[in-house]
Amino acid sequence: MKEHGHSPNEVSQRIGAPPGRGVLRDVVYGGIDGSVTTFAIVAGVAGAGLSPFVIVALGLANVLADGFSMAAGNYSGTKADLDNVRRLRVVEERHIARYPEGERLEVREILAQKGLSGEVLEQATDAITADRDNWVALMIDGEYGLGSVDPHPMRAALATFAAFLLAGMIPLLPFLFGVDGAFTVSAWMTAAVFFAIGALKSRWSLAPWWRSGFETLAIGGAAAAIAYGVGTLFHA
Repeated sequence: MKEHGHSPNEVSQRIGAPPGRGVLRDVVYGGIDGSVTTFAIVAGVAGAGLSPFVIVALGLANVLADGFSMAAGNYSGTKADLDNVRRLRVVEERHIARYPEGERLEVREILAQKGLSGEVLEQATDAITADRDNWVALMIDGEYGLGSVDPHPMRAALATFAAFLLAGMIPLLPFLFGVDGAFTVSAWMTAAVFFAIGALKSRWSLAPWWRSGFETLAIGGAAAAIAYGVGTLFHA
C-alpha cells in the first residue's frame, strides 16, 4: 500500500481537495455484472443446445442493452444522491437563517462528539459558525452523514458501462472467433475474469488477493451454474 506524504504542502493539498469515493465501486460493479450476466446467457443458451450464432446474438444484445441500462441506472441513482445533497444544503442554509442558535447548538454537539470540550469546544464552534459555507458543510457531514465531496453521475455511468462492456465481451470471444470447444474455453476465460476482478478489488481492501479472487469466482460461478441448469431443462 502506497503511503501518502505528510509535508505541510502535501497535507494541505490532500485535505483541501479530497478525491471522494472515485469510480472503484462502479468499475467492480459493472465488471462483475457484465461477466456474470453475459456468461449466464452463454451458459443458459448452450445448455439448451442452441447454435453459436444465437449465443453471440443474445450475448451482444445483453452487453449493449444491459450495459447501457446499468449505466443509466447508476447515473440516475448517483444523480439522486447529488440532488439530495443539494437539497439538504438548501435546508441547512434556511435553518441557519431562521434558527441560528439552534443550529449553533447542533454544531457544538457534533464537535463535542468528536472529542472537543471546554474552551476549545467553544472556540471551535465560534470559528465554524463564523463562516456560512463551513457551517453548512459540517452539518451535511455531522447531521446527515454525507461526504463533503459531491458524487459525479456521468463519471459513474461511464465507468460502469466501460467495465460492463469490457468484461461482458470476454465470454463471447470464443464464439465470435469460432474456437473449437467454444463453451469450455468461454467458461475458463470467464472464470479467469471473475478471479481477476476479485484479485484487483483486493488492492483496495485488507483481504488477501487470492481470497477476494476466489470469492468473486464463487459468486460468478454460482450464477453461471444456475443459468446452465435452467438451460438444460429446455434442451431439445
